[in-house]
Amino acid sequence: MSDENKNLSDDLDDMIGDAKESAKKAGEKISQKASELADDAKELGKEAKEKASEFANEAKEKASELADEAKELLSEGKNIGIISHFYWIGWIIALVMNNSDKTELGSFYIRQNLGFFLLSFLVWIPIIGWALGLLIIVAWIMSLIGSLSGEKKPSFLLGNQFQDWFKAV
Repeated sequence: MSDENKNLSDDLDDMIGDAKESAKKAGEKISQKASELADDAKELGKEAKEKASEFANEAKEKASELADEAKELLSEGKNIGIISHFYWIGWIIALVMNNSDKTELGSFYIRQNLGFFLLSFLVWIPIIGWALGLLIIVAWIMSLIGSLSGEKKPSFLLGNQFQDWFKAV
């Protein structure tokens, strides 16, 4: 071979070597980047798992709170208190329900409404009875609102006395 061909062959070998070296470096960089991306993906996966776990725990807590609120809303004493507001038949039903499983709230509103019903007999007195009837209706509505909220609120119209007078009920 001639010197010129040999130089070209050497140059070509050097170029091929440089290309191989560059390809090797590029492969290493790609491999390193792929490894970094895989690590990032693992980290994001861990974070997603933690967030999902936190979300699940929050959902469980909220569901538990909702269940507690539903139990409170549908509590037996509250139902008895509400039922006792519906004239004599509701009062009798509430009394029977409360006798089987006495609740403080149910008993409170049974006594309140017994007082309202007994006071309503005074409505037959002309003029004074009409004003008293209006007061009884207002007190009854306020009592109904109290029973709907599940709170023991004595009426402004002899509410505390009803509790004392009808303790046996």
